[in-house]
Amino acid sequence: MSSIQKNYVLLISSIAALGGLLFGFDTAVISGTTPFIKPYFGLDDIWLGWTVSSLLFGCIIGVISAGKPSDIFGRKKTLMAAAFLFLVSAIGSALASELVVFILYRILGGLGVGIASMLSPMYISEISPAERRGRLVSFNQLAIVIGILLAFISNALLVDTGENNWRWMLAVMGIPALLFFIFLFFAPESPRWLVQKGFSEKAFIILEKINGDEKARNELKVIEESITEEEDTGTFREVFSPRMRPVLLMGVFLCVFSQITGINSIMYYAPVIFQSIGAAASSAVTQTAIIGGGNLIFTFVAISLVDRLGRKPLLIGGVTGMIVSLTSIATAFYLKRTDGYIILVLILMYIASFSASVGAVTWVIVSEIFPNKLRSKAMSISIVSLWLANFFLILVFPLMLNRLGGAASFLFFDAMCVLLLLFTIIKLPETKGKSLEELEKILVKKS
Repeated sequence: MSSIQKNYVLLISSIAALGGLLFGFDTAVISGTTPFIKPYFGLDDIWLGWTVSSLLFGCIIGVISAGKPSDIFGRKKTLMAAAFLFLVSAIGSALASELVVFILYRILGGLGVGIASMLSPMYISEISPAERRGRLVSFNQLAIVIGILLAFISNALLVDTGENNWRWMLAVMGIPALLFFIFLFFAPESPRWLVQKGFSEKAFIILEKINGDEKARNELKVIEESITEEEDTGTFREVFSPRMRPVLLMGVFLCVFSQITGINSIMYYAPVIFQSIGAAASSAVTQTAIIGGGNLIFTFVAISLVDRLGRKPLLIGGVTGMIVSLTSIATAFYLKRTDGYIILVLILMYIASFSASVGAVTWVIVSEIFPNKLRSKAMSISIVSLWLANFFLILVFPLMLNRLGGAASFLFFDAMCVLLLLFTIIKLPETKGKSLEELEKILVKKS
């Protein structure tokens, strides 16, 4: 593979990964606005939970609805629609003066997040050479984390800009959204989708740019054969069949527990958590930016170790670290030892453990365990379950924090981590070093 081909693949993968960056930015930017939109709109705990989680409601709809447009219009055009939704959401929510309007635009942004969470990694996987696919798909996860960090940093920079600071926090997302929309004009369509629609000649031109002539011809033949097989057997009925049920439940369990172990409750409500222990609003937003930095650093750790240590050992070590840090946080709240930076340090320990394990490994495993013919359909079910878990948890977390207190809230997440650890040790197979076809024989035919 020549340097020109490598750079071309890296360029178009980077463009697609902007969808992941916006995914991370849009889900995290709300955290910095919560101390300000709560008094502006007069929100109680339930309404604050709904206002923050409304984006996740849109995500669920986006994931469910992304498949059909991407099959009809193509991955590229559907991603452009997502970029447009991000742009409209940024401007609309920043200008909103009524709660209903604000929530409506956040739901529109959620549609974009849902579409991007499905199609950005799918597009990258469909356009990447086999030998670089894992690394390039992981690049999308890295972009998500960078988006989260950028949201936290921009919130920290804008927190002292006056009474309209929360409007600027939301509006700034329009810049990467516009860039994403423009850059997609320069990205090719997915060769796989082109073959599905009978445009094999156009698909070959793109594959040739990526792989060179000889490899492109072989790749095109494999895609054509794979498409033919999928049209015969790749149905949702087969996804829910008895032989697929154990592996589907495995994917759903991982996705759900990646959320109910507390990560996004901490990410979205970090300023609220810090304010609950006496931090000023501006200080709380700054401490949240520090958390975003830790998230980014330890995502690099996960990417570097996932193929060397294996998925299962990384999960066991990371979840154990999460249990230790959550137990310590709950104890600190119970003993009222929340002064200084103790909670910040313990949350950073939790973030490091999560980012180096569950955060990246969940997406890797879910993309590996399903048979080729059913991967997109089974993944969509798993990802919908992820967003549903995220939605309900974010909806009720302010109420949990205020009614049950910090100790009980973090103890709940601690218990979920224990269940995830037991599941990983007892049920989860190691997928490192096995081809997708080998995994299909191990996981599906034996189940």
